[in-house]
Amino acid sequence: MSAAAIDLLRREIANPDTQWSLGTFGAIAEFSRDQGEPVRLVQSDEAVSAVTPRGGIALKPVAGTRAFPSEGITKTGWNQRVALVLPADHCAMSRRTVLTEIGTDREALRAEDRRSILFDLGLGALQADFCVRIANPDLAARLRELTGRAVFAADNPAMALILAANPHRVFISRLGRIEVYQTIPPPSGKSPEGPHTHVLPKLLNSGRTHPATEPVPEGMVPCAHLYPPHPARDGLGEARPFDVTHHRAFQAMLAVCGDPETLAVKQRVIDAVLTGEPPSAIASGRHGRTSIRIALRQMKSQGYASTALDAWLASFDLGSPDEQDDAAELHRHD
Repeated sequence: MSAAAIDLLRREIANPDTQWSLGTFGAIAEFSRDQGEPVRLVQSDEAVSAVTPRGGIALKPVAGTRAFPSEGITKTGWNQRVALVLPADHCAMSRRTVLTEIGTDREALRAEDRRSILFDLGLGALQADFCVRIANPDLAARLRELTGRAVFAADNPAMALILAANPHRVFISRLGRIEVYQTIPPPSGKSPEGPHTHVLPKLLNSGRTHPATEPVPEGMVPCAHLYPPHPARDGLGEARPFDVTHHRAFQAMLAVCGDPETLAVKQRVIDAVLTGEPPSAIASGRHGRTSIRIALRQMKSQGYASTALDAWLASFDLGSPDEQDDAAELHRHD
């Protein structure tokens, strides 16, 4: 991983407004922390971590890791994220498909958790293992009797036992882990603010490594994500006055390590609007159309107003079926 990418991780792990995720399409762990929340931070030349009373994250990039920033369209605005990607042939985890005892969690982020037992849920994803960490010996013994079976099988009580016990969730990729200490909400409940997890079997069954709406370099797989502060939304997804500093910071990331073609499309749109050119098909394809729409929405959010911008918005930003995929995302960033 480049020095610039390591610097990115060191800078963002120190920012309480930056949020993080790790997982796959259909199962994901999120980590975030509040301003002023107690945190133990580590920022070295090789790894970063942050641990709070509600959860923790640790990332240690390996050879071949690339930081790839991108933007996507949402129902009323846009999202932004930085994927930490690995080549598809270097990202695979265990891919277990049945409940499996792993043993004591020697890599736990807190010393007091390192004697607890990890059980892999056996969700079979490519780039992540999804585990629970059991401190109660009786529960560990009960789950041990149920290993070798699919956790979502109708006759398997394992998931019910796990949900009732609210153990720590530990999601692991080649780049690190996220641990969640907060309780698991009931099926009809809302996920707590801060660190939490989502597991949706129907989406997992698609076998996709990431949403179709996220552009990822050919042959690469996202193994973790970070979400720097958004210029138009707060950490809970609520609208706020446009913050040009946040906007410029992310656009600088795009310029350094994003997709140059996407950046060029956005710049052509901005130039065309500013010079009063009529709407034209500057780019084609799903991601090209998305780039046009994002550029227009960002101009509008920054306060630009002109008949040219109105004409471009009317031609290109009337809504799209593409947004339906965003609704299937597992976290509020998208």
